[in-house]
Amino acid sequence: MKRTENVELTTLCMVTDGDRILLQNRVKEDWQGFTFPGGHVEHGESFIDAVIREMKEETGLTIISPKLAGIKQFPIEGGRYIVLLFKATQYDGELHSSEEGKMEWIERSKLSQIKTVDDFAELLKVMDDPDLTEFQYLVNGDDWTISIK
Repeated sequence: MKRTENVELTTLCMVTDGDRILLQNRVKEDWQGFTFPGGHVEHGESFIDAVIREMKEETGLTIISPKLAGIKQFPIEGGRYIVLLFKATQYDGELHSSEEGKMEWIERSKLSQIKTVDDFAELLKVMDDPDLTEFQYLVNGDDWTISIK
């Protein structure tokens, strides 16, 4: 059995300001709804540099001292898709949206009133709970289940 596999590395970041969470209303056909902004890690780029760059590109904000909060993963053809989940409470700059979707500050108490991506509740659970670090999709044929540890 091969001990390595191909991976696609990406980031998501939960930026908070008091009780508000910065979310992106994604416009792409796949994974539509409100979620955390983020994107791909470029070849040779550090994960911290990647999340800072992606947040600047998608939100206009320069996040300060992002902290790794967990990992989301799922199988893709020929390998695995890995999403490094970060949190940030400090930032500089002025908020703007990007071609990925409109950025909005959403009060936690209003999350149930917006359309989020399908797995947002699980993402938020991992981001919020310091005892959780892994969100994994397990695939058995056509059945996808979620494992959170």
